[in-house]
Amino acid sequence: MQHSIEISCEHVWREVSNYLDQEIDAKLRARMEAHFKVCAHCAAVLDGARNLVAIVGDGRAFELPRGFRERLRARIAKQLSSDQEPPEKL
Repeated sequence: MQHSIEISCEHVWREVSNYLDQEIDAKLRARMEAHFKVCAHCAAVLDGARNLVAIVGDGRAFELPRGFRERLRARIAKQLSSDQEPPEKL
């Protein structure tokens, strides 16, 4: 009797690009496909990666709204600084 070896979400995330590029062996591909069937989150990650490849791969450039880059950088900096602050005491 052959047992299915589970695969973690983290492993799936590390390999999703290789999965899309068909650069993994058949055994890993089968494990990932089984995982996608039961894990909605990883299936969404796969769909998102496919969409990103389609957007980037179509060769068309698109312009970001004015000020987007600055707002994005400010938001990232704010998040990073709040992640490094000690937790508040209750």
